[in-house]
Amino acid sequence: MKNNTEEQQPKQQFLFDGINYKILLIGIAVIALGFILMSGGGSDNPNVFNEDVFSFRRIRLAPTTVLIGFGITIYSIFKKSK
Repeated sequence: MKNNTEEQQPKQQFLFDGINYKILLIGIAVIALGFILMSGGGSDNPNVFNEDVFSFRRIRLAPTTVLIGFGITIYSIFKKSK
């Protein structure tokens, strides 16, 4: 004979709602975009200095984009479920 507890296993629930996961994926995409913006600026010749390393995109825009992405992911974790 089987016990009633074996037949009635509790339904598995996710930790977050679907909207939380969507916001989390958006945050991860924004972080990835920030790192893509940060890449590049190197020089093929080691004797020549490339000023693109200090461009607005790499110094201001990319780190700000990464921080905004981290903020979005933190928001998705703390957002209350219904």
